[in-house]
Amino acid sequence: MNGISPKIGYMLQRDCLLEWRTILSNTMFGLEIKGKKDKASKAYVEELLKKYDLYDFKDKYPSELSGGMRQRVALIRTLAVKPKILLLDEAFSALDYQTRIMVTNDIYTILRKEGITALVVTHDISEAISMSDRVIVLNARPGTVKDIHKIDFDMENRNPINCREKPKFSQYFNTLWKELGVDE
Repeated sequence: MNGISPKIGYMLQRDCLLEWRTILSNTMFGLEIKGKKDKASKAYVEELLKKYDLYDFKDKYPSELSGGMRQRVALIRTLAVKPKILLLDEAFSALDYQTRIMVTNDIYTILRKEGITALVVTHDISEAISMSDRVIVLNARPGTVKDIHKIDFDMENRNPINCREKPKFSQYFNTLWKELGVDE
């Protein structure tokens, strides 16, 4: 296979929304590029906007939204093309701490509801633990796999916020902290 797989979606560190386009127009952008902008696709995007509390803002512009809302719009733009796998590259790093926690919670919930597998690249140990089923620790350059940790909170209604309240969270954190050698 040549080129970019249509089964993979990619969300960058910054939302990269086009400031001159409305929220609806921004969420349709990937579909336009793929030549798949039709009534069914628009209906799907509008459904996502409704489901994730952004429909009332569909005619607004990015400058009229909070940072967290902008990230949700960027996620919906990515989901609009119906990827099977989503790559998130430091997707929350541009947000302040409180917003970051809320957005990770929102995005975790969205990914679970939509049934999408995500590979999250982050330097935030807490974020990795709270969002993941597995954490892959990489060695320093050239970035080979050092270890893989299974994360299991064994709880109903799991989300990144309630994971942080569990005793296992600090155990996972301490293990990863030591493995990364941050305090050496």
